[in-house]
Amino acid sequence: MTTALERHIASPLAANHRSGDAANPRVKLYKRRIAISHPDPQAGERLLAEALGAVDRDALHGMLRQLVKASAIGQKPDEANLAFMISTIRSIAPKDSIEAMLVSQMVSVHMAAMRCACRLACIDDLPQQESVTRALTRLSRTFAAQVEALSRHRNSDERAITVQNLSVQDGGRAIVGNVTQHGNMLVAETGAGEARQWANP
Repeated sequence: MTTALERHIASPLAANHRSGDAANPRVKLYKRRIAISHPDPQAGERLLAEALGAVDRDALHGMLRQLVKASAIGQKPDEANLAFMISTIRSIAPKDSIEAMLVSQMVSVHMAAMRCACRLACIDDLPQQESVTRALTRLSRTFAAQVEALSRHRNSDERAITVQNLSVQDGGRAIVGNVTQHGNMLVAETGAGEARQWANP
């Protein structure tokens, strides 16, 4: 006799189900249009724009059209794939237009890579396997490069400044060690386990 295991632990998805429905609009696909499903259409559009990092209506609907095309299975847009892509973009939380475009490309490359992985598991012909393996490898490398590009873009305002020539006048103080500037704070590593901080005027 086989019995199904009961799961008594509520998953985060189940725990947040009610609040998530109100906050996260769904995208419905029809033959000739894309509709945002939410009790308040304007709020739904605004929430979706925030989730995708779109700055205005034109950017939002342009991104949605592109994501719909990238979601396609056999040339037919797939609502479940689209929902996954939007949810993934929402979780990465793009903060500007560059991030919005980059993250949209990342989820599209991921979808293509997973299609290749599925195809690779289903074919026995060696030349086809080699071709699909090459495509999967390129897509995987592209995805890794995109993750790195996103990280560099997000950290571009925290570049370290290196001072090579230093002149100290009588009565002045010099720091010997590594100095890093973050925003309006200077942090100097002056010795083992010792650090000093100065606020910029």
